[in-house]
Amino acid sequence: MIKVNKTVLIIDDSTFMRNMLKNVLSESNYLVISEASNGNDAISLYQEFNPDIVLLDITLPDINGIDVLKKLIKINSEAKIVMCSSMGQSFVIIEALELGAKDFIVKPNFNELIPALNKVFNLPIKIC
Repeated sequence: MIKVNKTVLIIDDSTFMRNMLKNVLSESNYLVISEASNGNDAISLYQEFNPDIVLLDITLPDINGIDVLKKLIKINSEAKIVMCSSMGQSFVIIEALELGAKDFIVKPNFNELIPALNKVFNLPIKIC
C-alpha cells in the first residue's frame, strides 16, 4: 500500500457524514487533522491547520459552501478543495469548479473519493 499521509480538513454539518468520510479517508492513509460543522469554523480551522486538502460540503448552517470556497481560495489561491455534497446539480458543480475546486464528489457515493484525492496529488489512482 502507498503511504499517503496527506492532511485533510472535513467541512460538513452532518456528524454522520463527517464520520463516514473519516473512515474512508483513514483506510487510505489520509489524516483528518480537523473537522468543522459550519463555514465560519471552517475558515478559522483552515488558517490554523493549513491542511493539504479540504473536503467541503455545499449546505452549511451559516455560510454556504460556495462562499466558503471563495474565501478559502482568497486565503490561499493554491488551496486544494474537493466539494463533497449531495447537491449534484450541474450548475453547482460547474460553479464550484470554475471558482477553483479541484473536483466534486456526490455523496454518499464515496467510491470516487480516494481516486479523486489521489488525482489531485498526482498519486496512483486506486480503483476500489
